[in-house]
Amino acid sequence: MTSSFFTAERLLFTPAIPDTDAVPTIFAFPNEYTVGITSLGYQVVWATLAMRSDVQVSRLFTDTHEQLPRTPELLGFSLSWELDYVNVLNLLESLEIPIRANARDNHHPIVFGGGPVLTANPEPFADFFDVILLGDGETLLGNFIEAYKEVRNADRQTQLKALGQVSGVYVPSLYEVEYHALDGAVKSIQPISPEIPAVVQKQTYRGNVLSASTVVTEKAAWENIFMVEVVRSCPEMCRFCLASYLTLPFRTASVESSLIPAIEKGLSVTNRLGLLGASVTQHPEFEALLDYINQPKYDDIRLSISSVRTNTVTVQLAQTLAKRDTRSLTIAVESGSEKLRRIINKKLHNDEIIQAALNAKAGGLSSLKLYGMVGIPGEEPEDLDATVTMMRDIKKAAPGLRLTLGCSTFVPKGHTPFQWFGVNPQAEKRLQFLQKKLKPQGIDFRPESYNWSIIQALLSRGDRRLSHFLELTRNFGDSLGSYKRAFKQLKGQIPDLDFYVHTNWSTDQILPWNHLQGPLPQSTLLKHLADATSHFNSSQRELQPLNN
Repeated sequence: MTSSFFTAERLLFTPAIPDTDAVPTIFAFPNEYTVGITSLGYQVVWATLAMRSDVQVSRLFTDTHEQLPRTPELLGFSLSWELDYVNVLNLLESLEIPIRANARDNHHPIVFGGGPVLTANPEPFADFFDVILLGDGETLLGNFIEAYKEVRNADRQTQLKALGQVSGVYVPSLYEVEYHALDGAVKSIQPISPEIPAVVQKQTYRGNVLSASTVVTEKAAWENIFMVEVVRSCPEMCRFCLASYLTLPFRTASVESSLIPAIEKGLSVTNRLGLLGASVTQHPEFEALLDYINQPKYDDIRLSISSVRTNTVTVQLAQTLAKRDTRSLTIAVESGSEKLRRIINKKLHNDEIIQAALNAKAGGLSSLKLYGMVGIPGEEPEDLDATVTMMRDIKKAAPGLRLTLGCSTFVPKGHTPFQWFGVNPQAEKRLQFLQKKLKPQGIDFRPESYNWSIIQALLSRGDRRLSHFLELTRNFGDSLGSYKRAFKQLKGQIPDLDFYVHTNWSTDQILPWNHLQGPLPQSTLLKHLADATSHFNSSQRELQPLNN
């Protein structure tokens, strides 16, 4: 069925004509089309598959799909948001494929997944996938397809064993997990046979040509936007930050040979340009890129930038954005407390934040959005006061600039130095405290849901015992109440919510993702953790993860 979604697309690549024996493949995004097509990762992987003549790929979303093959051999999911796992299960059922990998047989497709959620910690979802691709798709995807073609006609078990030996390809069923008790910590994670690697290494693409949109459409959530990835990872290495630690090293796209040609191509079909990356303005040639965009021929383009580092906000940057239809700029400050910034390795001072606000205003922007966080390990009540004071000082220094503080709760993420810390149970009260103090100052305070942070922490620190649990919560509906109900039902069979979410784990215990290696070894993460806790106040030393 060709829906109006697909007819509105303008492709920026030429799909190949599939060979007669091309591998029939479905590539799904477990959400609506407008959301999925806005994901640069999804766009790029789909185009990579569509440009291969040995693959015949059809796209599938929750609300629309292309003509699907009768008997697909591969079914892939790109997972960008934890709670979309519900849609993964719904889509599997709609295709009449068992949702658990161990219930599938030779007639079913190999179900594979990738994307930021699965690369960070695939374990809670392990039972639903035959194969998980860890890391950057650029080289991984081709190696996976080639390896599959070698064993295309073999039985399922032979296929999985062969795929499990490709770098970065993780086959959960080939690893056995033991626990100290049904509701205890992980005791060991071992491959079931000697030819399967004991540790799967995340794959990192190191080229200087990064991603750019492969399709532009008015049906996208950001309509008609052409996105180009300026940098990948972030050199700052804030100690809680998955976007930095999991994607190291910091890579930049070449302005001459990559960014300018991509932008020229994109702006030939649209006048909306989005520059993406965790820290776009830290590109070493960012000024040159800005000069290029500042040419008169691009006067009518609308420009947006994902997020910028505070001390790179210049008047010139603000002017460029203001002239190109952007009213606001987003900077992450985390906290107004200098002590907390030392703990998290945020190299930033309050006077730099005030300067950024002054520059934004001088350049003609009307609002500034700051990102903060409560419940950071080592945080005390006076650190919250410091955030209130900082916001007050910015408002006083740049009157007339609309200020927003978006604020989340600290959530531990695997592969970061803070993976051993739990969520602070005081965080919800702290969000309320900031709300009470900032509202009367005329500062727009936007807290992220504390309950959502709890669910996020559960999934980011979960092990594969949660797969059964997630099936239950899906049947109950995905509110926090459903999660609590499912824990009650499984009491004694799995650890409780507190173990996954609030407990500080011992640095000696085996983590659920111990067999999956990110860019940095555990020893380096432990050094970074020790550096962070050296800034704790003496009364907080006992809050540290233990060395048993």
